[in-house]
Amino acid sequence: MKFTRREFIRDGVAAFTVGFAAPSFLSDLARAQGARSRTLVVLYLAGGNDALSTLIPYRDPFYYSRRLTQAVPAVNVIQIGTDRSGVELGLHPRLVGFKQIFDEGHLALIQRSGYPSSSRSHFLGTDIWSTANPANSTGPGWLGRYLDLLPSPVDPLAGWATTREVPHSLIGQRVSVPAIQTPANYAFQSPNQGITGFPNDPAFERTAMTRIASHLPEEKPHLSFVNGTTQAALATLDRVASVVSYQPSTGVVYAANNALAQALRAVAGAIARGIGTKVFWVQTGGYDTHATQSTNTANAGYAGLMGTLDSAVSAFYNDLRNQRLLDDTLIVMFSEFGRRISENVSGGTDHGAAGLMMTIGGGVQGGLFGTAAHLQPGHPTCENNSADVTWETDFRSVYARIIDNWLGADSLTILGGNFRNPALTIV
Repeated sequence: MKFTRREFIRDGVAAFTVGFAAPSFLSDLARAQGARSRTLVVLYLAGGNDALSTLIPYRDPFYYSRRLTQAVPAVNVIQIGTDRSGVELGLHPRLVGFKQIFDEGHLALIQRSGYPSSSRSHFLGTDIWSTANPANSTGPGWLGRYLDLLPSPVDPLAGWATTREVPHSLIGQRVSVPAIQTPANYAFQSPNQGITGFPNDPAFERTAMTRIASHLPEEKPHLSFVNGTTQAALATLDRVASVVSYQPSTGVVYAANNALAQALRAVAGAIARGIGTKVFWVQTGGYDTHATQSTNTANAGYAGLMGTLDSAVSAFYNDLRNQRLLDDTLIVMFSEFGRRISENVSGGTDHGAAGLMMTIGGGVQGGLFGTAAHLQPGHPTCENNSADVTWETDFRSVYARIIDNWLGADSLTILGGNFRNPALTIV
């Protein structure tokens, strides 16, 4: 009998009644779970990244007149060239590692990415980017739909979210993805731990749980689902444990106080160990910069965010390059929307429309894609009474390119339409 995750959550809790307390890891996996090859790493910048502070039109006088305190001085910008519309652009001064990757031809910057009538809500905006469907933000995620199309049996580690909860993008109807924040903490936890009279033997408890979960009763589909999920989870324990001992390549340091860097270190370890994950989800926050954005402060505000991002991604890039794994890895970065052109009275910027997408990898065709907005009020590259940057490149065309040319699947099926853009030769 086939049933959906929603039906399990609705009807299955009562069916999950066994003769002892369930291990705590099962509750997490019941919610989220379900030879070296190409890997996709999604790096989500949560909160709405200010694209105009990441990729800066430093010759546009209206960038400075509309951002009296938040504009990055032209003298500090890391110049990278001119887009096809003739606009000179540069990276934020903290993105020195990104400049190196750009110079090597492995960083693509996709300007004014978005969709018509952009939502300026964090929740709805995130859901739209997750489903790749502005008309229906409640369905399965675009990556979940991709994983659902993989031939059976699907590896229980085909997807890996380094977040506390599995993101909407990875939620499918058939394949479940584990949320593993820290590989060292991904372990079997006995329900009898700390209970007087029970032996504290994790190996024995794990063996017992494996035997219990081996029964998949057809007449009890919800229990069968739980037991099947348990089996898949137990099968992943040793592979995930192998990531804990991973040592980066010589000369590469993932900053210990940088949570994003540590997440990417775990991803690098999983790729190097060849555990079989096809899609990783990594997330970093703090991009909802309504106040004290501090674009030009050395280690605070937006400058701090850029420093954190540059340090983590540069370490990951160099690590994979040193191990000759970079050609098999594609990183895509985006946020749920961009931010307003003009700064607000609180020294920040409010929710806007189109933003910036970036891809990095050995197979990436680097460069500047799309055109920059002209920030003069009344210009057609602006919207919402010239408060926001309007979209030019549909974000689904980036997804389509990744699905077709990197994952080797069919974007027409997964995205439910033709969003292919022949000019978007990022990979």
